[in-house]
Amino acid sequence: MPGVNSQATPTATTLLRLSVPAILIGVVSALGLFLVEGTAHLLEHVLWVDLPGLFNLDPDSGWWIFAVLSGVGLAVGVVCTFAPGRGGRDSATVELLAPPLPLAAVPGLILVSLLVLAGGVSLGPESPIIAINTAILVAVIVRFWPRIDVKLVMLMTAAGTIGALFGTPVAAALVLTGVVAAANTGGALWDRLFLPLLAAATGSLTVRMLDGPQFGATDMPPLGAPHPSDLLTGALVACAAALVILAGASVFRALHESFRRLRSPLLYTTLGGVILGGLGALGGPVTLFKGGQQMADLIRGAEDLTTAELLLIVAVKLTALLVAATAGFRGGRIFPAVFIGAAVGLVAQSLMPEVPLGLALACGILGAVLAESRDGWIALFIAVVVVGDISVLAVLCVVVLPVWLLVMGAPKMLVPTADHQVSA
Repeated sequence: MPGVNSQATPTATTLLRLSVPAILIGVVSALGLFLVEGTAHLLEHVLWVDLPGLFNLDPDSGWWIFAVLSGVGLAVGVVCTFAPGRGGRDSATVELLAPPLPLAAVPGLILVSLLVLAGGVSLGPESPIIAINTAILVAVIVRFWPRIDVKLVMLMTAAGTIGALFGTPVAAALVLTGVVAAANTGGALWDRLFLPLLAAATGSLTVRMLDGPQFGATDMPPLGAPHPSDLLTGALVACAAALVILAGASVFRALHESFRRLRSPLLYTTLGGVILGGLGALGGPVTLFKGGQQMADLIRGAEDLTTAELLLIVAVKLTALLVAATAGFRGGRIFPAVFIGAAVGLVAQSLMPEVPLGLALACGILGAVLAESRDGWIALFIAVVVVGDISVLAVLCVVVLPVWLLVMGAPKMLVPTADHQVSA
């Protein structure tokens, strides 16, 4: 079989021959996500239902939240200190697409991911799941299809996992379009996206048959025909959400360095867990976990919250994200950013009740995700998916422009080390 590398323009024959490994990669990526998240859900039930029920305690009490997150911090520290591979790479130093880990590091990363997802830590599954799937699939593909370029395997794995996370290959297409275009190696874009999209489609179909996507549309009245004022208010909300994320990014590296002064992961993750426990006790259960279900709960109960209470939730969630991401926990930052953006949208809607709720939420999510990811396509996609209203897209396509000008030169929530970014 002819070898395929990520720099050469593939032929139709090559694409057809590589469709089998692409489909395999999509299925395995979806199964990896399903198994990790399913196991995390079982552990979550133990930590937040079975154990407090055994001691007749309220799992939503500040003391229980503090105890669980402090214990999770200690457990993560133990894994990152003693497990082979030390639980994978520091999530604060890598993007979504990073070089494959050695297989020996995968069990530790899985264990840390389970603790983070089940323990209420404010990080998402996207980064560690992609890393786990990439390590496993690169090892398998190199064994059975050794002439396939490793970077192509990594792109297909990321696509399959992203497709599974969002339940549609569209998200993967939008993310990888920027990656592939940035390589600027010539050839038709769809030639280079064919195999990753096949993996993404397979991954999304597999996870939909098993469980369903991570994000679901909220029950929002459609925006309908936009008013000129929607452009201004939408831009203000989106820029406000972006500024919240940028404020966190401005202290991200300094906070990371502060934790690393303790030198041992056992010390700084335990300290991070204690801080997260205090923040969770202050903000309540709605500020815990990656934020998907909590965002839906917040939107449903927003009418009973004051503007000050909503602002407190934004502040607590942002701080929890910063501490979790810099104190050695493993996880992604997009899911918490979505929650923060939605919360900023609710703050805006409480201050300006005339702004349609769906528009406020979509613009807040757009601004927060764009500031965190620097990917306009994925920001637009998630904003529309969450509110479930395609009519808001026209406004968002205008609103995204001033937000991009705001974030394009600002620091990211990323600690630069060796080059972990993958080019196509």
